[in-house]
Amino acid sequence: MDQLAATMTTIEAVVDVGSLKVKITDLSEQASSPDLWNDQEKAQAVTSALSYAQTEVRRIEELRQRIEDLPVLFELAEDDADTLVEAEAELKSVHAAVEAMEVRTLLSGEYDQREALVTIRSEAGGIDAADFAEMLLRMYSRWAERHHYPTEIYDTSYAEEAGIKSATFQVKVPYAYGTLSVEQGTHRLVRISPFDNQGRRQTSFAGVEVVPVVETSDHVEIDDKDLRVDVYRSSGPGGQGVNTTDSAVRLTHLPTGIVVSCQNERSQLQNKASAMTVLQAKILERRRQEEKATMDALKDTGNSWGNQMRSYVLHPYQMVKDLRTEFEVGNPSAVFDGDIDGFIEAGIRWRRSADTE
Repeated sequence: MDQLAATMTTIEAVVDVGSLKVKITDLSEQASSPDLWNDQEKAQAVTSALSYAQTEVRRIEELRQRIEDLPVLFELAEDDADTLVEAEAELKSVHAAVEAMEVRTLLSGEYDQREALVTIRSEAGGIDAADFAEMLLRMYSRWAERHHYPTEIYDTSYAEEAGIKSATFQVKVPYAYGTLSVEQGTHRLVRISPFDNQGRRQTSFAGVEVVPVVETSDHVEIDDKDLRVDVYRSSGPGGQGVNTTDSAVRLTHLPTGIVVSCQNERSQLQNKASAMTVLQAKILERRRQEEKATMDALKDTGNSWGNQMRSYVLHPYQMVKDLRTEFEVGNPSAVFDGDIDGFIEAGIRWRRSADTE
């Protein structure tokens, strides 16, 4: 209990609860302004930032209170076996919560506090890979729902028979990039294919790309002559009215070959603005990766993330294992339902230790 209290003190210092409370006061004043919603984009940013800051302070204060209540709980349990069981369960729960919060303090990269743009693509494996890509999209969506993180899907390209070719979505919460960046890489699925009449085992692959959302201070300049704009009719299931006009937009950045598209809005103008946001983020990430590659070459630390990062095995046994951290669980169903915090926390700790070697 003393160790938990000491760790919590460190977390409070790193998070700087005092500054967060000052920020809450400032954002609350902005949110109460009668003309706030004259600029909807700014209003959403203010209310989102306020909600996040309030949630963070509440989480820290509630966890601190639980730590302070532990000695009292164990004191009451001295002559009561049932209360002792309850106290030990609470101690274990608090320990897990402190560990999870401690991981956040390890997110100190340049872009870690940004929101995240996640792109999932089916790779080798045909129809099974497209189905796997859709399973991953649901996994990350369920993970975001579990944490009450708002998301917005910008584009989904459906495969012909089942699943998706690709999808891009944004996780609209601070530190989403730092948290999800450890999910980047190739994911591998081994199972009896539901699409194979002979019931053979199939290995398929899907790629996950995570980039930070661009902010106005990033100065990602895109010259019009370097940009090709194509408009087309949206495709896919559902969407009354969406599929009846040429509202979808595809942007191609000619110097880099980066292509992004957006079809989630009815308006071509709105889709172009969203696609531009995604394109700027991908160009920024390309620059960051090039700079990192240069620095890694100079450092020559020998640390490599590699490409394939996680295996999901459904046959002949059931297991999900991270190939970098060795973290594994024996319940793929829970993982595909969004229970991936253990993998994310292990990945963040692994990355931190790799960076300091």
